[in-house]
Order: sequence, then C-alpha cells, then structure tokens
Amino acid sequence: MPDAIWIERNAQQAELAAALAEQPWFGLDTEFMRERTFFPRLCLLQIAAGGRIWCVDTLGGNNLQALTPAFTAPATRKIIHSARQDLEAIYLHSRCVVAPVFDTQIVAGCIGMKPQIGYAELAQLLLGVTVPKDQTRSDWSRRPLSAAQVQYAAEDVLHLGEIAERLMHRLVALGREAWAQQDCEALSDPSLYNADPARAWERVRGLAQLQPHPRERARALAIWREREARARDLPRAWILSDAAIFDAAHLNPTTGQELQQALHPPDDFPAALAEGLLETLREASRRDPSDMAPGKDGRLTPEQKLILEKLSRRLDARAKELGINAEILAPRAELKAMAQGERLTACQRGWRRDIIGVELMSML
Repeated sequence: MPDAIWIERNAQQAELAAALAEQPWFGLDTEFMRERTFFPRLCLLQIAAGGRIWCVDTLGGNNLQALTPAFTAPATRKIIHSARQDLEAIYLHSRCVVAPVFDTQIVAGCIGMKPQIGYAELAQLLLGVTVPKDQTRSDWSRRPLSAAQVQYAAEDVLHLGEIAERLMHRLVALGREAWAQQDCEALSDPSLYNADPARAWERVRGLAQLQPHPRERARALAIWREREARARDLPRAWILSDAAIFDAAHLNPTTGQELQQALHPPDDFPAALAEGLLETLREASRRDPSDMAPGKDGRLTPEQKLILEKLSRRLDARAKELGINAEILAPRAELKAMAQGERLTACQRGWRRDIIGVELMSML
C-alpha cells in the first residue's frame, strides 16, 4: 500500500484537486464523530486515485472549497461504500453535494448480494483481501493521528477502485446498469442531508401504534426534540430519549413536579427544556387528532393484513426470480403502506416500477 499523503492546509488542496482532475474516478471515504453532537463532525477525508492515497485533515478550518470542483465534476466518478453518511458529513461541512457517485453497497445489492454488506466483507468476497477493523471505534478528532489510524483510514479507500470494477462487470452482465445508476443518482438530492424537522416523528419506531391522543403528543415531542437537538448541536437522546417520548405522551405531565415524577430527568436538565417540553405537550393536547385518516395510523385492519401477506408473497417470488434480496425491490414498511392505501411508494418509480411496482399495484 502506498504511503498516504497528508493534506492539512487549504493551499495543499489545490494541488490535490489538480491531480484528481486528471482521473476518471477516485475512491472516497470519511471519518467523522457524532457521539456527542447532533451534526457529524468531519475529521478526515480519504481519497484514492492513480495509485496514490491522500488523507485530508478537515479539522482546523479546512473548508474543502478547493476540492469542490473535483467533488462535483460530472465526468469523474466518485466511488464510495455505503455513501449516504459520508455524503452527509461532507455536505454539512462544506455544503457540497458530491456527484456522480458509484455506491459499492448499492451496486452489490443490485447484483444479488445482501443489501447492507460491509466494505470489509465485500473486499474479502470479491478480492480475497482482509481489511482490518481494529480502529472502527477510534477517536478521529485526536491530533496527531497514530500510524495505525492513518493506515486504517487509507485501507478504507485502497480497494474501492478494484471492487467497483468487479461489481461493474457483474452489473453489465446482468443488464442492470440502470438500476444502480438511478439509485446512486438519488444520493445527489441535498434534502437527504438537511432533513425537515417537521418529519422527525417518522423515525420514532412504534409511534404509529399509539392511540390518537398519545400519538399526537409523541409526534409533537419528536419534532420539538429534533429542533432542540439541532439548535444545541446535541444528540437527540441527550435532549429526550425515545422511551421518554412515549412516557410523556402517555402520562401527559402538565407541571414541573409531574414531569419529574413521569420522566425523572437528571438534576442538570435545563429549565428552558423542561418548560419547552411541557408547552409542547399542552399544545398537542389541545389539538384534535380525529382528522387522521382511518387505517393510516400504523394499525392494519384484518383486510389490510391479508393484502400485505399477498403483496409479500409476490414480492418474495419476484426477488427470487431475479436472485436479489426482496428489500432491494421494496422494504416491508413500503408494502405495509401500500396495504393501507399509499400509492406514491418508491417501488412505483424508476426501474422498480416495471420490475414489480405495476404488478403490486394491480393486486390492490
């Protein structure tokens, strides 16, 4: 493996950008930290191209502005494994949408590998190469990085080009280039990396199973938590855990004393947060949740369960015919939404529509 070239000044990035401008592709990976923050803190950027590897120190004010032309060059393919979080970290650091992307995890799924296959497993299966995992939990914000950290970071991009070549060969043989292209192009939507806080409740598992009034309170608390976490740049659970959202939604405390009894917040829980939480519950309790459409609250009727089973059987059969995981075509949550009357699901768009979407729709 070539020694990684360390880039720590903005001026050095111009030289790197010039080198990348001559390449048809480059491998890209990031190391970031978010254990104590809401937003990912981009610590390191690794790039592999033309037999060389660069490690770009993104701490200390490096803004990546000089690399933006390389990140957005339409003729240069950026090879990334499981790209979404890396692209998010880069976007939030520099407001740059990296494109076009060749996501090796997405492509692996299109040719029949498991949907969430990891980089190390892919390298082992396709190349017979063992990629070390000893620095997975490393502190990437420390400086200087150890030699082991730099080597681990470099390994994460070293094999991307060869992996992409092997995957592309299989993809072409199966005639599925359009599948991968469409799914990879979807990663260039900046809204993926700047989510609307008003939709934060959708990530809270089990919320849809609540009765109408507790559900409306839980929904409001999830939105409030998202906004507070963003404003304070703190992890969501540091503001309010999912379990506390459900407790508050059920118990509906109205005073500080009732809040203490219901949630047992820590002694240093800010008074402003406590009051904001209580006010959110008050406002939610004044709303009438009865206008929610029947059958859209996550609870399947007996008839909808039968529809879901029918859709699942056909989806599984079609996936088996294609030699891919059914999740690649449509996750179960999507089938459930269809059984409840949703018609604008992902399998009704793009390449999935002809492969399975139209047929599933005809079964409703």
